[in-house]
Amino acid sequence: MTHTEMAWEFAEVFSELPADQINEVLAKNVPVETLDFFLEYAESFAKGENCVIGEETQKRLPNLMLLGYLLRVLEERLLGDDDEPGPI
Repeated sequence: MTHTEMAWEFAEVFSELPADQINEVLAKNVPVETLDFFLEYAESFAKGENCVIGEETQKRLPNLMLLGYLLRVLEERLLGDDDEPGPI
């Protein structure tokens, strides 16, 4: 499976999860500090002087970063890093 195929599969599965299961996945896989970082970084990026993005996109930046993070966690686990078995 290519990285692109995996990303599409992940997005499809994730989009079908109810809110309580999404919250469970986040709680088990993403440190609170990481969530805070995504919020702060996205806000800072959106306020950058060279950043020209719409308000709706600005609101979605933390979620896009979070999905990228979760996808990377999944990739690492699928590559066989048996040192840290994870819950996803």
